Amino acid sequence: MVNENNLKPVRSKEEARERGHNGGVASGKSRRQMKSMTELARKIAAAPASKSNKKVLKDIGLTAADASNNAVVTASVFRAAIKGSMAAVDKWQQLTETVDDSSRVYLLPAKDIGKAFVDINRNITPNREYVFKGGRGSLKSSYVGFKIVELIKNRPLIHACAVRKVSNTLKDSVFAQIKWCITELGLEEEFTFKTSPAEIIYKKTGQTIYFRGADDPVKLKSIKPTFGYIGILWFEEVDQFCGDGELRSIEQSVLRGGDESYLFESFNPPKSKSNFMNKHVQERKPNMVVHESNYRDSPPEWLGTFFLSEAEHLREINPDAYENEYMGVANGAGGLVFDNLEDREITDEEITHFDRIYQGVDWGWYPDQYAFVRMYYDADRETIYIFAEHYVNKQSNEQTGQWIIDTGYDDYPMTCDSAEPKSVADYVGMGLMARGAVKGPGSIEYSFKWLQRRHIVIDSTRCPNTWKEFSEYQYEKDKDGNDISGYPDGNDHAISAVRYALESCMNRRGNKA
Repeated sequence: MVNENNLKPVRSKEEARERGHNGGVASGKSRRQMKSMTELARKIAAAPASKSNKKVLKDIGLTAADASNNAVVTASVFRAAIKGSMAAVDKWQQLTETVDDSSRVYLLPAKDIGKAFVDINRNITPNREYVFKGGRGSLKSSYVGFKIVELIKNRPLIHACAVRKVSNTLKDSVFAQIKWCITELGLEEEFTFKTSPAEIIYKKTGQTIYFRGADDPVKLKSIKPTFGYIGILWFEEVDQFCGDGELRSIEQSVLRGGDESYLFESFNPPKSKSNFMNKHVQERKPNMVVHESNYRDSPPEWLGTFFLSEAEHLREINPDAYENEYMGVANGAGGLVFDNLEDREITDEEITHFDRIYQGVDWGWYPDQYAFVRMYYDADRETIYIFAEHYVNKQSNEQTGQWIIDTGYDDYPMTCDSAEPKSVADYVGMGLMARGAVKGPGSIEYSFKWLQRRHIVIDSTRCPNTWKEFSEYQYEKDKDGNDISGYPDGNDHAISAVRYALESCMNRRGNKA
């Protein structure tokens, strides 16, 4: 049976709203009072202790003239503990077992850095240049990413900057690399990740890891942290920069102030021994440390079965390419980009056995050449056969398209330079199977490396211009005449047509760059 004395009258919405408002006001007032009391307590704790209170310090052998009230309270706890107060003993244990985060040294877990980097990790010291060179899968970039995180956590006034030659490669390379390192270390809750502009911020201190491209020097020079200084600079894929002069200019713009600075450089050695970075590591300045690694130093489970099978496949079919790409050895002569060429006749009978033809077009008028190239790719033997070209000046899309139709080369699709969509549309309108190349950030470097590891057979009688471009194409040079990893734009029209034609092959199994 219901006890009528326990029944409460039903309140109206207005009464409930009023009571809720009053409760919120009271709760807010209580919070403000507590905050004020906390702030006052902190001020009292930090204030200098009075002479009478300092007597507690003298009793335990301390005579600090500028001791705070906090010190007096701590001393009082200690004095009570040694007199037998169990509550004071418990409190004293809490005080002595608690370590201030600011004094804790964060160390990289050995399991995350790989055996090749254990020794050098123990000896990283400020104001030195560390060059990490190695082949694919050597974990050099992963190690540098981990080390930057460690330095940020242990050096509260230092910021970092990671630089690539081209800014549009930052997001998918160094930014993604350091973000992955932070996640692997289980520290993602301690950092904020911004993508525009690309920055990673350590929440506790506000330290920032900046990401910049050398193609935007204004943004590089304009980096100004709100406190401290940039003391960590990482050049990733450093061989792609325009020589020592460009690196020095960036160092001078970024590494300013502070007593401690760390310079990291990482790269896969280019084939050419005359590349400026291959020379740079041979000269070895007094403060330079060069570290070499390859994929065999990495735990196999980190690389995976596919990676290891690809390496073994290349070792069997192209030992020179394997030595350069996977072992990090500069084994090329001179500044030629392609030392993997063969000039020989490709017979009509041989061509009849080519079961899949690839064709590419690089648009041109004058002085740039128009180039159409026709080829076959043997994926099992990783060999390219180039056996037809059309290389002309001052011909309209209708004229070059008609030449393709008249020669019967409209039997297979062709991939064209997508920079001219109207020209692609003109070909489609003529009934040709034409499409624009996909391209994308880093596609030029990727496609050149892909071509370098294949055997390229060119019939110079059928394709004299294609042979001339490939056989004479050289790396760019810095002002001192040293090779750099850039690929000169100009006399590469047939080369570009070949790159476009084989674009669809470049991501297939067994055909990675």
